[in-house]
Amino acid sequence: MSKEHEHNTEVFKMTGNWTNQSLLLQDKFAQLTDADLRFEEGKEEELLDRIEARIHKKREEVINIIRKGQ
Repeated sequence: MSKEHEHNTEVFKMTGNWTNQSLLLQDKFAQLTDADLRFEEGKEEELLDRIEARIHKKREEVINIIRKGQ
């Protein structure tokens, strides 16, 4: 199964304090769970996939939302 976001999309790297950022995201999007926001170094793509699916936003929108919190 191919994923559209793997093509023509910049690589996203997490910066800043993810704990604080995840709390802000949960405040803004109550449907996000702790499991959705679990982050492991080097697994940014998996994190983005979970957030995208839960809040029904496109990858670029999710990245922009996260970057605004950084």
